[in-house]
Amino acid sequence: MIIIPAIDLIDAKVVRLKKGIMEDATEYGHDPRDIALMFAELGVQRLHIVDLNGARTGENQNFDIIKEIVEKSKLQIEVGGGIRDMARLDAYMDMGVSYAILGTVAVKDPDFVKAAAEKYPDKIILGIDAKNMMVATEGWYEESKLSVFDVINRYEGCQIDSVIFTDIEKDGMLAGINVEQIKQVADKSLFPVIASGGVSGIEDIKLLKSMAHKNIKGCIVGKAIYENKINLEEVFNQGK
Repeated sequence: MIIIPAIDLIDAKVVRLKKGIMEDATEYGHDPRDIALMFAELGVQRLHIVDLNGARTGENQNFDIIKEIVEKSKLQIEVGGGIRDMARLDAYMDMGVSYAILGTVAVKDPDFVKAAAEKYPDKIILGIDAKNMMVATEGWYEESKLSVFDVINRYEGCQIDSVIFTDIEKDGMLAGINVEQIKQVADKSLFPVIASGGVSGIEDIKLLKSMAHKNIKGCIVGKAIYENKINLEEVFNQGK
């Protein structure tokens, strides 16, 4: 199980939200490029980056700083937030990102997602953000009428790398992971699952790992890192 640290960006600044609410952002006074390099020095292999400006508005305000992180860190980068057309996707892939996370379009534009998976096989991740197993879009400001499995199942037969499943109610709350929902998704998902939302410390990571679920590929850790709730070296060693 891989441990993937997260960098969320608003206006090129590192932030964490509570339950995805942009107005409830905590800003951390760190240069995101320095944070990425710190992760690389600790032996991290993969980094999760979200352009929250892009997720909310579709604008590409953090493109340049993400490009610098890709070039300087040499990490595998998965990036999401505002990727809603092939031109934007191509730009990220040309930049050198390893994976593109498609969230809102996975609900609203399945033809684009299928075309993306065909053009970039095993490079596309479905970003499934849910409240009570119902999928939210547009930076979590809109709730759809589709369940997690409604969205996942429409991509049967596509060369999708994985699904990032985020429990919005847990995200940024340091309240522990939703084991029941993660297991439910992993049991039924057509693709490997990366769990996201609620990691409060090393025990949550150990719990996920102890499940030994063949369909749980990894875990994203965000706020617990920035709030010093966990020892970074210990956390990343759990992924080995």
